[in-house]
Amino acid sequence: MAPFNEERAIMRTSSLVVFAVVLSCALAVQPARGETAATQPAGVVGHVKVLSDKVADVSSIEAWKKSFIKDGMTDKDKALTIFRSKVMFHYQDAPPAEFLTEMDCIHDAIKEFNVYGYGMCCCASAIVECLARNAGLEARAWGINGHSVPEVQWDNAWHLIDTSLINYFPKPDGQIASVQEIKAAISEWYDKNPGYKGNGAKITEFMRADGWTGWKKGPALLAACPFYDGGGFWTARTHGWNSTMQEYDGSNGTPFPFEYGYSQGYEVNIQLRPGERLTRNWFNTGLHLNGVAKTGGEPGCLKEKIGNGFMAYIPKYGDLTANRIGSGKLEYTVPLADASFLNGAWKAENLVSKAADKNGPAVHAKDPAQPGVLEIRMPCSYVYLSGVAELNAVIGEGGKIRALFSDNNGLDWKDVATIEKSGEQKLDLQALVVRRYDYLLRLVLYGKGTGLESLKLTHAFQCSQRALPALDKGANTITFSAGPQEGTVTIQGSSTEGGKGKQIELVDFHPVLNGVAPKYMRDEVYGGKTADVTFSVATPKDMIRLRFGCHYRCRDKDDKWDFRVSFDGGKTFKSVQTVAGPTQGQTKYLTVSEVPAGTKEAQVRFVGSQRNTTCILSARIDADYVLPCGGFRPVKVTYAWEEGGLEKQDVHVAKQPNETYTINCAAKPLMKSIALELAD
Repeated sequence: MAPFNEERAIMRTSSLVVFAVVLSCALAVQPARGETAATQPAGVVGHVKVLSDKVADVSSIEAWKKSFIKDGMTDKDKALTIFRSKVMFHYQDAPPAEFLTEMDCIHDAIKEFNVYGYGMCCCASAIVECLARNAGLEARAWGINGHSVPEVQWDNAWHLIDTSLINYFPKPDGQIASVQEIKAAISEWYDKNPGYKGNGAKITEFMRADGWTGWKKGPALLAACPFYDGGGFWTARTHGWNSTMQEYDGSNGTPFPFEYGYSQGYEVNIQLRPGERLTRNWFNTGLHLNGVAKTGGEPGCLKEKIGNGFMAYIPKYGDLTANRIGSGKLEYTVPLADASFLNGAWKAENLVSKAADKNGPAVHAKDPAQPGVLEIRMPCSYVYLSGVAELNAVIGEGGKIRALFSDNNGLDWKDVATIEKSGEQKLDLQALVVRRYDYLLRLVLYGKGTGLESLKLTHAFQCSQRALPALDKGANTITFSAGPQEGTVTIQGSSTEGGKGKQIELVDFHPVLNGVAPKYMRDEVYGGKTADVTFSVATPKDMIRLRFGCHYRCRDKDDKWDFRVSFDGGKTFKSVQTVAGPTQGQTKYLTVSEVPAGTKEAQVRFVGSQRNTTCILSARIDADYVLPCGGFRPVKVTYAWEEGGLEKQDVHVAKQPNETYTINCAAKPLMKSIALELAD
């Protein structure tokens, strides 16, 4: 994939933005008779995780580090481990388009590993930069001819590790060559062999000569590379020696350093409420994000079998799956007949259950003269592809039920439907939820006798099969854990026109712009004066930490951003990080854990000053908080697979927050699914 136009990325950002997020949650639920709030069952169980000893845990940056970065590693060891882990969980293919960063595709390491498992070279470069910096290493990326590649620094030198086409180039001294050294070796060969540079057909013919060994007569640095096969092809056989000779030939103004910019903050946090079931499959139903959203092409790995064709190499990196793209389903049958469902509601006002007052539908307004309001939050660790709300409505005389939707943390609401007749109703939410990971559904009940007898929310989602806890022949150690009981409020959206109408935008979070253009959030203030970008984020219960950052540009040495936080309503701010130029692009994310007790609102402010070009190309804020009504309840884990055509299943009820058990497979299993739900 060719690097993106540098000027296009220049125009992505600004200098002042205020994101105000107003959130509420039903925290006060009346306990049942004879039961105190302290003894009520948990309304939600957070961070439910099931791991197999056959698959590394990559559910967060910290989990990835624990899985791969070990004490005593040299910097070179760390870099090559980054290379290996990235190749394990990333396949080179047409990228999914989420429109959350300036390049539209997925530049989040943990999201790509868990949700997709595939992407293009710009994605790979950005993710290597992210992982390397989180491992304490310096990293950068380059735009070369029709390709993008990252470098990592160790031993005071730069070294190419291309996790997209899967290669690096050892030198005679055992070190790994840099981009510039590869370019120099290829340029020297072209100087000695005129007529080949820029002639793709002639280079390919040279490669095919002498029984496909002609390529070995090329530059010595390339000939010594262990990643070429006998025919001069790279591991996946999509590119070969001829591609390398053209990518690094110095044409079209390449190579040039370029920060591809990454997002950081996504993590897998499976949350379960009574009536909720999450099923992840080691197969796909033919659905994928680009197809459902009608943007971009179908990835080859949708149908390609692992171990065959371009994916023949993948089992060598420990992959136990049959395909790469997985399909999943999130089902939430809200237990309306049991008043305890309010423990899992985001907001509940003027509502009562039939179980409590022995009157009316399963849930209805306590005071029929006032509307009853039920809000359900639907966070998911995987990207939504579809959504349906099924409800059985009871409409009293002159009454109605309004259904509304919000994807900006409740700041704005879109009408979904107004129901004025009793009976079964099906609301199609796909156009609203596609590409989303979280939303709020609000149901407003009007009139005496109006209420709900049932409510079910069903979503198809996409996941990467590679990161799922697969089994293998023999004994498999399964580790179950639940907790910490935390939720997250996220602010992230497109800052480009490319996402308009396809994805939520940063401006949809009601930013207050002071000297900043909404498009690309670009600073419009010059002359040494400062401008602010302030995000205000609120949580329903005590905030635990703030994780935030951005991909920024400070072109001049006097351009800078100062990162600040406030926990007193914006009265005072504390500086936590300063970044400065000159840089055409750089990415910085950090965590603030020193949050005063009882805090439920915070401000994140970027104070910028510019002489040339100062902007923020993309940004993300994650505010972690204590889950209201969070706690532990037994969780049922159901594995399904086949052995020699025979269906197998293992059902385990985890009765403690941390458990380990064993699943034995007599033969190599063909994995089918893993389902998580609270036990009865």
